[in-house]
Amino acid sequence: MSVFGALNRFISRLDSDNPVQRSKVSHGAFGFQVLRNKNHEIPIEPWYDFVIGINGRQVDDPDPNLFATEVRNCAGSTVTLTLWNAKGQRLRDMHIPVPTPSPTLGITLQWTPLATTDDVWHVLDIIPDSPADSAGLLPFGDYIIGTPEGIVHGESGLGELVEDYLSRPLRLYVYNHEYAVTRLITITPSRSWGGSGALGCVLGFGALHRLPLPLTEPPAAPGETLFETARLSGDVARSLAASPSHPPPSSYSPTPSSDLLVPSSMTIPPPVPTSPNPQRHNRKGRHVASPNRAFDDYFKEGEQKSKEEDFVPTTKAAPPPPPPKLGVATHLPVPPLSAGEPRQTKSPDPELDDEEEVGHEDAAV
Repeated sequence: MSVFGALNRFISRLDSDNPVQRSKVSHGAFGFQVLRNKNHEIPIEPWYDFVIGINGRQVDDPDPNLFATEVRNCAGSTVTLTLWNAKGQRLRDMHIPVPTPSPTLGITLQWTPLATTDDVWHVLDIIPDSPADSAGLLPFGDYIIGTPEGIVHGESGLGELVEDYLSRPLRLYVYNHEYAVTRLITITPSRSWGGSGALGCVLGFGALHRLPLPLTEPPAAPGETLFETARLSGDVARSLAASPSHPPPSSYSPTPSSDLLVPSSMTIPPPVPTSPNPQRHNRKGRHVASPNRAFDDYFKEGEQKSKEEDFVPTTKAAPPPPPPKLGVATHLPVPPLSAGEPRQTKSPDPELDDEEEVGHEDAAV
């Protein structure tokens, strides 16, 4: 039986006229939606996964007997299923071993259009003390994907369902993107809770609010570096070590005492040997290398450029002369008179001459 099954799979792959399109799945495509998975060894998600191909061929017939026959033909070997996932609308191939005694996969399928996964409502905001807040809905991370009460289709489908369940408990399937879990909540829509709307939440619908890809990387633990500061600090340390003023670190690592904790990544330089008769040096000529010398030079260069641009005078330049004091008469030199030139007895200022004449008249009287 296994030989005929392998031959059948080989012929079907050669005669395949409708290969699965790997790059794009049309909006009106159909597939077998996984409703239940009893085999926990198969990583297939119910509701989110659709079987759209088997052994390299596209599934275009809704007859479940043909699909079951193809699986039984692979007894004792593996069957290749092409799955389309609603989270991110991605395709993947899965090789599943088919046991010989009972050639089944342990999954329940239903012929369903892929467009049913577009009926998703993204929870954008929650009003405090609203029915949505009491039901435990979370903003941004929660997606309403359906209800066990019936089929919800279209943008207005959820609103019509809520109107039918006013003041009555309503069950909803909610998927959380941050924790990758699907839960069943119970909410009681009401118009008299004290706010706008029957649920008290803001929902988004459409292409921008589809189910996103799952978070493959776990979030950073407390204390881990989220940015590139560690890499940048390592580059600065290497540049300082390569400078001639900084000797390379030594590989000497003495055994630390019990009272001192030394990180494993720290390199400790060897102790400087001291002579019994140290020689005294002139302190003025001593130059101690600073570990932050590169940064000091950089800041000094910037300060010098700032002073040049602002025209700050240096301390060595001579100060400008003080301005003349007000109210002090200045005596101008009188040029010598030539022969025969009369001497001027009046002031150039006519006002001063008038004052002097008045004064002489008063004195004469």
